Amino acid sequence: MKGAIHGHAMQNHIGGRFIGLSEPSIIAAEPPNPFVSELVVLHDIEKRLEAFVRFGSSMIIFPGGPGTAEELLYILSIKLKTENRHEPLPLILTAPKESASYMESLNKFVGSVLGEHAQRLYTIIIGDPKEVARKTKENIQLVTDHRKINNIAYYFNWGLNIPEELQEPFEVTHENMAKINLTRDQSDSSLASNLRRAFSGIVSGNVKKEGMKRIAEKGPFIIKGEPEIMNAMDELLKEFIAQKRLLLSEKEYVPCYKIEK
Repeated sequence: MKGAIHGHAMQNHIGGRFIGLSEPSIIAAEPPNPFVSELVVLHDIEKRLEAFVRFGSSMIIFPGGPGTAEELLYILSIKLKTENRHEPLPLILTAPKESASYMESLNKFVGSVLGEHAQRLYTIIIGDPKEVARKTKENIQLVTDHRKINNIAYYFNWGLNIPEELQEPFEVTHENMAKINLTRDQSDSSLASNLRRAFSGIVSGNVKKEGMKRIAEKGPFIIKGEPEIMNAMDELLKEFIAQKRLLLSEKEYVPCYKIEK
């Protein structure tokens, strides 16, 4: 948002809206950035993620941690649904060159658990912000034309089919984390949705008050599933730790989860 404000100033553009979408547990853990001009606090993380895809015309994902992986899996779950195959929801993964390893890790994970067809649902652009801007402008025009032809509002994507499992709040408990179906006996969309829940639990155990309290009382969450999926998830999380994307301080990271294969 800081960069967008600077860009607007350079173009003498006045009246830009910088909308922040959050939810109570995130607000409790950290304040919104100071450049937000309009803050919307949704009831839970599921409503927040739905607001992202309903409001946006072109999605851009920057390097983060397990929460960013959760957001990517949420979008992929929607894009993998057959009902959404004609509904444009452009997605770009981008990073400066020094953070390229994060996107490489995410892309490898998606390929391992969801396949090449899932990797084709997004574009990766590294170290080229001008190309990101050019591609985003192209994507927005594509979406605008689609909504105009189909009489869909420009400001809100009514056309997306959001799976029920992405709308229902997932309560992060030890019992619920252990019951997540992480096998391939389901559609790719459902698998992506369940992986989203697993990463949501890791985020909760890492930074959210209630999740951290449960970890302190009962120990790490148990995450189990097919060996190939668990191996890919374990490798991704180890890379996050190596990249210091799960650390909140300089202390040695103690995982809030345990992978069982």
